[in-house]
This record gives sequence, C-alpha cells and structure tokens, in this order.
Amino acid sequence: MMMAVSFTRYGRLYYLDPGGHSPKVGDKVLVPTDSGPEVAECIWAPQYVSEDVDGLPVCAGIATEEHLARDETNRRRRAEARSVSKRLIKRHELPMKVVGVDYVDADNVFTVYFSAPHRVDFRALVRDLARNLRARVELRQIGPRDEARLQGGIGPCGRDLCCATFLKDFEPVSVRMAKDQDLPVNPLRIAGACGRLMCCLKYEHPLYVEAQRTFPRTGARVETDEGPGQVVGRNVPGDHVTVRLDDGGRRCQCSRASVCGPRKAHDERYEPQA
Repeated sequence: MMMAVSFTRYGRLYYLDPGGHSPKVGDKVLVPTDSGPEVAECIWAPQYVSEDVDGLPVCAGIATEEHLARDETNRRRRAEARSVSKRLIKRHELPMKVVGVDYVDADNVFTVYFSAPHRVDFRALVRDLARNLRARVELRQIGPRDEARLQGGIGPCGRDLCCATFLKDFEPVSVRMAKDQDLPVNPLRIAGACGRLMCCLKYEHPLYVEAQRTFPRTGARVETDEGPGQVVGRNVPGDHVTVRLDDGGRRCQCSRASVCGPRKAHDERYEPQA
C-alpha cells in the first residue's frame, strides 16, 4: 500500500506507507520528519501498487485540531519571517532575494533561503533578523535551479516544473543533448524557468542516441512506397522520417520501418511465407 502527500498546494509529492490508516484525498495527515511530525495534505489515497517499495516512512495518523493549530501558527511565523527579511535586506542594501523560509518550532530556528548574483556578507543582517524574530536564524544561499524548485511555476510545456513536483536530484544537462535532439541551440528555446538548460532534455536523450544508430541519416537515399527519394528530416518521437521524392520534389512522411534497409530485407524474406 502506498499514499502520496504534499506539504504545499501543487507542491512536491512525498510517498508514505499508510500503515493502519485510511485517509481520503484532501485529509490532513501527519508525516514523520527529522523535527517531528508535520501536517501534510493527502493527494493520493492509499492504494495497492504493483511494485515492492521498501523504506517508505509510515504515516503517523490523521492530524487533530491541535496539530492543525500548530501548523497554522508555523505558517504565520514563516510569513512574518519572510516579510521581516525583505524589510531588513532593503535596509541593509544587500543584493539578495528571499526565496523561501523554513521554521522548526521545536528548536525555534528559522532558515531563510536566498539567491544573489555573488557571495554576500550578511553577518549584520543575521543579527538583526535574530533580534526582530526572537529566534535563531540561518541564511543559506541557493542557485537558480534550487530557486525554481522552491518557488515552483509553469514550464514551457505548460505543466508544473519537474523540479518542483517529482525530481529529487538535478542531473547534468549539456548543449550536446539539445543538438542530438535536433533542437535549435537558442537559450530562449531550450532554457527552463531557472534560466538553465531544461532538465527534460535528459529524459529523451537516450531515445535520440538510439535513433542515430537506427534511423537513416539526413541526406541518405531511400526507397519508399511512393518512389525513391532523399531523407530531409526525421521525427524520433513519431518514429517516421520526411523524404523528398525524386518525382517532382514532393515530400512525404514514412515510417522508419518502411525505409529501413534491414527491416525491408526481413519483410521481403518472410512476408511471402506468411
């Protein structure tokens, strides 16, 4: 049995073992964390999955009114810390942008995540924050990818950002991956919300590497059902190629199997027997 919860609306999903509990979608449940149980919303009700998954944290139960009141207090404290941080950053004239705030009420510790174009001397700012918030404050500088992960947003595909929903680690992405996928090497076309190369370039790259080995190369001469021609383009997800026919220069789309030499030889040998 497995269930999924989220600490923020439209945020990252975390998977739990429901244990002996049966929460419904929208119920508030308790999730065990290093700082104690935290309140989260049930996004997927407990259901059986086909694969064995070990090591999942076990749901600590349904949140009570006391837990909900504590969670609301922590939310207000985080909002207060964000507002105070912005005000004091402006007063100290520091080139910083507050991205997120975390708060552990058990230890009375605030963690303020910020982005900046370079390293910042924030020692005076930390002292002022601790005095205004009456708590211990830690400041952590993060990069553009982590900033997009914390803030969330919509990607060029129209869906929620992968890093804000399900990605756990950032894998290296290179311009070579974009070239292998016949994408224009234009930063505006292949960059994500963080300004870096889109993480999804990594997803389909193995498919294109395999396609370079099996697809006829651009400019190759092939035989199609409509006559001979020259390959001028390919569509790897659609598994077809674009061929410019010798007869009038007309273009047609053919499946990869219909113009692949080894596949055609196989069909010619075995189809008559069938």
